[in-house]
Amino acid sequence: MSAPAGPTPREHLRTADPVLRALIDRHGPDGLPERRAGGQREHYGALVRTIVGQQLSTKAAAAIYGRIAERFGGREPTPREILDDDPEALRAAGLSRAKVTFLRSLAEHVLDGTLELERLDRLSDEDVTRELTAVRGLGPWSADMFLMFHLGRPDVLATGDLGIRKAMMLAYSLDALPDPTTMTRIAAPWRPHRTLACRYLWATLDSDPGGTEPDPI
Repeated sequence: MSAPAGPTPREHLRTADPVLRALIDRHGPDGLPERRAGGQREHYGALVRTIVGQQLSTKAAAAIYGRIAERFGGREPTPREILDDDPEALRAAGLSRAKVTFLRSLAEHVLDGTLELERLDRLSDEDVTRELTAVRGLGPWSADMFLMFHLGRPDVLATGDLGIRKAMMLAYSLDALPDPTTMTRIAAPWRPHRTLACRYLWATLDSDPGGTEPDPI
C-alpha cells in the first residue's frame, strides 16, 4: 500500500498561517497569475535580462533589451561579444554606465570560469546566491528573483523586495516595513513553500504598480 499523499503547498500554507489562509481563500486556488511563457531558459541570458531590467519598468526593460539584441543580430550578446564591444555603443542602446560595467563583470566571471553556469542547477539556494553575488550588479534581490523565477526553487523568501515588505506590513498589521529578521520570523511556518507564499503576497498588491509580481526571467 502506498503512503498517503502529503498536503499540497497551498494546503500547507493555509494550515500553517491564518493570515495566509485568508489571502489564499481570497484569491482562490487558481487566483495567482499564470507564469507567462517566454522567460529565458538559459542561465546566462536570464542574468543578462536581470541586469538590464534592474530598477526599470517591464516596458522600458523590454525596449532596451530589444535594442541590445538588435545590435547582435536579434539575439543576446555572448560574454565575449560584451567584452569586445564598445561600452559607449552599449550605452547608446539605453544602458546606464553602471549596467554596462555589470554586464562586463558577468561576462568576465563566465569566461574565466569564476561563475560556472552549468553548476547552478545542482547548487543549494545559498550557494547559488554566493556565486551570483560575486558578480558586480547582482545583489541578493537579483539572486532571489533568479532562484524563484528561473530555477523554480520553492523555498525562497525575498527579504529585499519592497513589494513583499509592503504586503507583509499590511497583511500582518505591522507599524512599519519589516526588516529581514522580522520577515524571516513571520515566514518560518511557511517552510518549505516560501516562494508560493511570496507570490500570494505579491498578488495582494496587484493594484500597486510597484508591488506586482516580477516578470519571469
